[in-house]
Amino acid sequence: MKKKFNRIKAVLAEKDKSSLWLAELIGRDRSTVSRWCTNDMQPPLEVLYQIAAILEVDVCKLLVREEK
Repeated sequence: MKKKFNRIKAVLAEKDKSSLWLAELIGRDRSTVSRWCTNDMQPPLEVLYQIAAILEVDVCKLLVREEK
């Protein structure tokens, strides 16, 4: 089972935005953003903050909380 670390895809859906839209705004390749959305890879921390600002959410909303 693949571990999920971010909620970028979920927050994009909540905001009715696409990964292509996000890729264009942050100047990244759409395939890179797609891999972030599927949790195949993770964005650098500074990019995660940039994404949070674009989506107007706290950066914590983009992260999956670890359940204990």
